[in-house]
Amino acid sequence: MAAPMSWRKLVYSVYKPVLAGVFTRVSDRFFRMRDRRRGSSVLLLAPLLAEADHSPLPVFRSPGATGDQGTDGLHAQFCWMAEHVPAFRVPGSHVHVLYSPDQFYRAIKARIKTAKKRVVMASLYLGTGPLEQDLVDCMQEALERSQEEGDKPDLQVSILLDYTRGSRGESNSRTMLMPLLQQYSSQMRVSLYHTPDLRGLLRLLVPQRFNETIGVQHIKVYLFDDDLIISGANLSDSYFTNRQDRYVLLENCGEVADFFSDLVAAVGDVSLQLKPDNSVSMIDGMVHPYIGNREDFSTSARQHIMEVVNTARTRQHVSESRRLEREGEGVEEKEEGEKRGKEDTWVFPLIQMKPLGIRVDEQVTQRLLTDAGDGATVFLTSGYFNLTKAYMSLVMRAGPDYRILTASPEVNGFFGAKGIAGEIPSAYIHIARQFYAKVSQLGQQERVHLYEYHRAQWTFHAKGLWYYLRGQVWPCLTLIGSPNFGYRSVHRDLEAQIAIVTENPELQAQLQEVGHSDPCKGQYYSGSLSAWYVPGAGDAVPEVYRGVGRYIPAARPSC
Repeated sequence: MAAPMSWRKLVYSVYKPVLAGVFTRVSDRFFRMRDRRRGSSVLLLAPLLAEADHSPLPVFRSPGATGDQGTDGLHAQFCWMAEHVPAFRVPGSHVHVLYSPDQFYRAIKARIKTAKKRVVMASLYLGTGPLEQDLVDCMQEALERSQEEGDKPDLQVSILLDYTRGSRGESNSRTMLMPLLQQYSSQMRVSLYHTPDLRGLLRLLVPQRFNETIGVQHIKVYLFDDDLIISGANLSDSYFTNRQDRYVLLENCGEVADFFSDLVAAVGDVSLQLKPDNSVSMIDGMVHPYIGNREDFSTSARQHIMEVVNTARTRQHVSESRRLEREGEGVEEKEEGEKRGKEDTWVFPLIQMKPLGIRVDEQVTQRLLTDAGDGATVFLTSGYFNLTKAYMSLVMRAGPDYRILTASPEVNGFFGAKGIAGEIPSAYIHIARQFYAKVSQLGQQERVHLYEYHRAQWTFHAKGLWYYLRGQVWPCLTLIGSPNFGYRSVHRDLEAQIAIVTENPELQAQLQEVGHSDPCKGQYYSGSLSAWYVPGAGDAVPEVYRGVGRYIPAARPSC
């Protein structure tokens, strides 16, 4: 058994902050059993294990801010979010919920084909199958059309992916996009974000797939001229066919589209640039993510990205000040007043990039959970039940009713996988059991309920939050985007989502259909797990995961 022990010491010395306290809690018997069956590959779980999560951040309120639950003045109740990020007013009639992977895929294809000035897409990766090739072909057709329309084509295509996930294997995201880069180099940009935490000896030791556990670009934004789709879905065949996610389409919302276009560009600027010969390089003057100084990279990237947020906020403040001046002078145009009357919905973009020192989404989510009072209801869903300890503690405190939806073992993307990956669904079941045992210990069973999603031949990847005020049957707020509310989303990856606050009854009804009837009470809802005994899989949590369960929050796979 000398070999496993030497690997343990080597990996521990390379990634001590992650492994601290873990191996002392995993018995030698575990290593003997697993190493005998699988060799030392079990130690590749090391990058999945995380340090303990921190307590909730302190909640700061401006004078007069309150968590009071009312039915009037939704914007007044949630306007505190504008202290952190821009607040975009849009007509609720321009916001549409998409319900299926096929609808998501068709919406992307259709809008690529009709785009005139920009196609901006951020995803973890682009798959390599026929459906993904169709998307690439659509981009090629759009670029060809733009060149035929004039000597100086207007259409620009910008793709942001994760470096490690997008480079995995011989056929990968990079090879899929190479033909477009070679043919349309002046109109095409492909940026590959590389986490600054994967560097040095660690970068050499950790193999493909497992290197993605250190941190990835996880934002999912798909933008076409002034239309954009915010989602948690990647550009891969299962997300177009039988992997359930969430998607919201904002049509003709130019200011929101401009913000996310600028955000993706800013992240792209601090990323590696893919060249037509499949090499990569940094933009001149930018700090290299894994060769340059770690702190210098994070500081530079944070300033570059937060400039987008701060510029948008400043622009809004100036615009609002001018509007109030005109209104005070009684010269507000009738057309402008009518437009504002139709803008019954607010969109707040939230970003989380803790490796770069940006924690906006974490702060806003904790404030929402803190302010939610008695009588309110919060629906929360994630494909991976690994809430951070801070979020768990807020859920368990007295307050609103919680309905939490997660994937049943059979619809977890790792169900049936070979080797250690196949044990991941059982690990999540163990985490959920521990959580509900704590709920029961605190006597909160009537307030906190767990549900599971099950659908034959499908997997579940939806994430988000729906907020219902006291006595209301429709949600007034939802969070939708890439975060999973877990350790990786908060601490390791680049994430983005939007908070939609709406007074529009038609939009509230759309959100209700997805947030309540579809996953939680629709045909794929498989019942309450309040007792938390999962038939079949619930009886088979491997003993080893009882030891490492407390460290698994970082083990959400890259997806």
